[in-house]
Amino acid sequence: MTARKNWDTYFMDIAYMAATRSQCNRRRVGAVLVKGKKLLGTAYNGAPMGVPDCTEAGCMLVEEYEVHITEDGTEQMNRKQRCIRTIHAEQNLLLFTDRDDREGSVVYVTDQPCWTCANMLANSGVIEIVYHRGYPKDSDKVTNLMSMRGIKFRQITAYEPPVGTVMDVTN
Repeated sequence: MTARKNWDTYFMDIAYMAATRSQCNRRRVGAVLVKGKKLLGTAYNGAPMGVPDCTEAGCMLVEEYEVHITEDGTEQMNRKQRCIRTIHAEQNLLLFTDRDDREGSVVYVTDQPCWTCANMLANSGVIEIVYHRGYPKDSDKVTNLMSMRGIKFRQITAYEPPVGTVMDVTN
């Protein structure tokens, strides 16, 4: 007899399944909203409804530069590329779920939220964010934000996504 999946694995599996709907060539991300072990919503990243996505129209990339102060006090310039054609999975999840449902809920997301999504989640009513793959570009400041807001923020590393749901990630 096969062992029953724990809740983290169950909900992260669903997030990865949601990510298979994404047409993003760079990073397919899925997110789910859970409250009291009840699934309240799923979402994935992609272009707005009715608008050509990246597979049809190409990525709409912008470059950003961010100054980071290292531990020894020196400035380090970090270059970030991001696609502005897509709405992130976390943003879609917030757009298509009710605020009342989000109060006291947990978000499972395949990838650690970026800075913008973290800001939105910080004001969404969720009390915990669980993710699988890290996002080093924004990790420190996102972790700090969640700590300041008192939102439980954790990565599950001992996890294997369902077969056929993972693509190679392009940062």
